[in-house]
Amino acid sequence: MRIPPRIAVLGGAFALTSALLAGGVATASTPVAHASVSTAQGIKAVGDICYSKLPSQAHDTLTLIEKGGPFPYEQDGTVFKNREGILPSQTNGYYHEYTVVTPGAPTRGAKRIVTGDKVQEDYYTADHYKSFDLVKYGC
Repeated sequence: MRIPPRIAVLGGAFALTSALLAGGVATASTPVAHASVSTAQGIKAVGDICYSKLPSQAHDTLTLIEKGGPFPYEQDGTVFKNREGILPSQTNGYYHEYTVVTPGAPTRGAKRIVTGDKVQEDYYTADHYKSFDLVKYGC
């Protein structure tokens, strides 16, 4: 079982949770930056999607990530190298990928969650890395 890196480094999340539980105001000290990029075909590559608009299987995957597993596929939790160059440029090992189960698919299917090291930096792709949407929580 692989533990997502952001689970192991939860200092910022602990402070956020503490502030929220104590009734305080929580602010993000390091905002997640992402850019809307267009591919040669004019497809919007990085957009936004509300958590509530994700398929239920993506919710299941995000829950497993937060729990640290167990994950259904051996490849889950492996480094995503961003070879397509669609996500914001980061050092190798910053992103990790997880399978979103596709009902009825004979293989892992095309849907994935790719996480960054920052808390709630989760990207959803339904087309096997051709485009990504940053998951927006609280909308």
